[in-house]
Amino acid sequence: MKYFVPPGSIVRTIWGQSDTVLFIFAGAAAEFALNKAVDWLYFTGKLPADPIGRLFSTVTYARQIIFATEDEAYAAIARIRQIHTGVEQSRGSAIPDWAYRDVLFMLIHYSLAAFELLERPATPAEKETLAAVFLQVGERMGITGLPKDEASWRQAYQEHLSANLQYSKYTTDLYRQYRKHLGPLRYHFLLQVQLRLVSPIPLRLLPLKPSAFTGLLLDLYRKVHILRFLRAVLIPAQYKAQVRQLDVKA
Repeated sequence: MKYFVPPGSIVRTIWGQSDTVLFIFAGAAAEFALNKAVDWLYFTGKLPADPIGRLFSTVTYARQIIFATEDEAYAAIARIRQIHTGVEQSRGSAIPDWAYRDVLFMLIHYSLAAFELLERPATPAEKETLAAVFLQVGERMGITGLPKDEASWRQAYQEHLSANLQYSKYTTDLYRQYRKHLGPLRYHFLLQVQLRLVSPIPLRLLPLKPSAFTGLLLDLYRKVHILRFLRAVLIPAQYKAQVRQLDVKA
């Protein structure tokens, strides 16, 4: 049986740990809010109505690819493209390819950043593997203008950050929705995680302020994985079962 991502891959390791996956989307939540194409996510109304639910639906699609056989992964990628095509037809215009690239690029960045924040530095080979997997997803979706390797992705990602981000009314509203759905404590922790994951360019656009207390919690996590004991506080009750399902054997 041929898997899209071979067992033992760093990509499976990263996406098979619930804490890492949650941190990936904590960071991506910041970049999503700044993206110039975020109005597409507002067109369906799903993201502002339920940002946490949207997170888990996105995780589900990503894991259907990462932990699937090659044929299953190709079918999942086709479904994702079909869903986006349906949205384009409903709106009467096409999602620009740069917006698709932005999503792929941020998934590569935050997968790496979350893993390195919570675990250890990735090796050059692991970074190359991570980029290759998501770029392969992009190629399968028919996205144009993709970089060929990790080094060219890194350059392209910086160019995209410079060209495609802005603080807008959508940014303000999305952060308002994050706070509404998470509550003050969880929202504060989200902001502190973002401070440690977000690249310098988007970080300059966001009014995030560091907290020594949250930094201490992250330091403790790296030593004793205390964050697993904080889930009872940090994860809304209705999502705890879904979070537990994120832990799988790589």
